Amino acid sequence: MKGFCGWVALGAVTAGAFFLRSEYERDCLVTDRYVIRSPKIKSGKKTVVFLTDLHNKEFGKDNERLIKAVEEEQPDAVLVGGDMIVAKTEGDTSAALKLLSALAKKYPVYCGNGNHEGRLRRETKVYGASYREYRRKLEEAGVTYLSDAHVCLSEDIVLYGVDLLPRHYGRGTPKMEPGFLERVLGQPKPEAFHLLLAHSPVFFEEYAEWGADLTLAGHFHGGTIRLPFVGGLMTPQYQFFYPWCAGIFSRDGDRRMIVGRGLGTHSINIRFNDKPQVVVVKIENPSIF
Repeated sequence: MKGFCGWVALGAVTAGAFFLRSEYERDCLVTDRYVIRSPKIKSGKKTVVFLTDLHNKEFGKDNERLIKAVEEEQPDAVLVGGDMIVAKTEGDTSAALKLLSALAKKYPVYCGNGNHEGRLRRETKVYGASYREYRRKLEEAGVTYLSDAHVCLSEDIVLYGVDLLPRHYGRGTPKMEPGFLERVLGQPKPEAFHLLLAHSPVFFEEYAEWGADLTLAGHFHGGTIRLPFVGGLMTPQYQFFYPWCAGIFSRDGDRRMIVGRGLGTHSINIRFNDKPQVVVVKIENPSIF
């Protein structure tokens, strides 16, 4: 009996330490930097900050710590990968609105949709109107909203934002129907560098085949719990040890995807070895070196 009680006590202490560490990590903020080189870049290098999966999280009053982290990078643009809100009954958007409006006073801000914005935009008694109001306020603040749309960041960089559909977020490994990206985004011109905001990393192969030179994704929160030598434990779609939970990946040599660990949490409010992340990407011509 004493041995059993000892194991119970040890388990309780271990669980307590785990949750205390998780609470600490959820309020941390780290910056990770990547360099992407492409011969398509001819007009000089660009530095962009990528933010995703805020889920109403605030790092200090009105996200002052997060804004400071962005300012330290002096980006040419801030790119937003979606799920900045949590689409629940009330559809609270205040934290995201304050953050993105503040950033838009200093930088060009381009915003894509995630599955939570997609949920909010559905026409119901609660949703739909909340999404339109959220988007209207962002656009009035100077944010460019990319909902199946594109803009030119420079003469050789085209930025796209794709709205994935509810079926693309299904459990397990959902499929993307052939021709979907061409239908909603059009066919990219091969001479330009194509930067794609696509919330889910599941469809990396489809993004690359469509023509994305660099895809910026999130959605998986880094796998919630990250294990050494293994990576993320579980995705929101109940995929275990999925390889594309966080980091940089390549396909065919020159097609790449960066998956951000995100900033907030929802439903499963745990982070372990998985600190919230600001992603910085420098895009430049290889001849610079």
